[in-house]
Amino acid sequence: MTKLDIQDRNQIIDQTKHWVEKAVVGLQLCPFAKPVLSKGLIRYAVCDESEQGQIIDCLDQELLLLNESDPGEVETTLLMLPRVTGDFLDFHFLVEVCRKRLKPLHLKGVIQLADFHPNYEFAGSDPTDVANATNRSPYPTLHLLREDSIERASSSGVSAESIVQRNQEVLRGLGWERFRAVMSGNNEQQ
Repeated sequence: MTKLDIQDRNQIIDQTKHWVEKAVVGLQLCPFAKPVLSKGLIRYAVCDESEQGQIIDCLDQELLLLNESDPGEVETTLLMLPRVTGDFLDFHFLVEVCRKRLKPLHLKGVIQLADFHPNYEFAGSDPTDVANATNRSPYPTLHLLREDSIERASSSGVSAESIVQRNQEVLRGLGWERFRAVMSGNNEQQ
């Protein structure tokens, strides 16, 4: 398989940055993302591999890089996997394998993995429910988060459960049409 060229990589990163700016920060889906974005502390990395073993190699490199980086330079990493094929369930199984990499790299309790996918579905939800868009990214993506950052955020008194519930309510209030308008930049509220 040929490697992605720089133009393809840049397009993948640009689409992901757009999603972060318009959805994650613009709709406040993550109340802690705005300062990280505004300070330029998000690393956007593209793994153009499609085989599980090679994806794990990419992940290991990014986990170690994040762990060794100064949080004042790189707070978090979004690792896009544009060549991962299959449905959301296949991706879910890959994510579970990826999470198991933390222990042998001595990063369990140091870094946490979150995941996003273009067809993300919350368990038991209708696939067409707009609330699923809270976790729908342009490409299958692994979010590498420092546990210290999560602890600081949780000390603010905002629970992960309340964020999920709020996000689902916001998106259901918007509906698909207005959500798409936000993403396209045709929204007066932005």
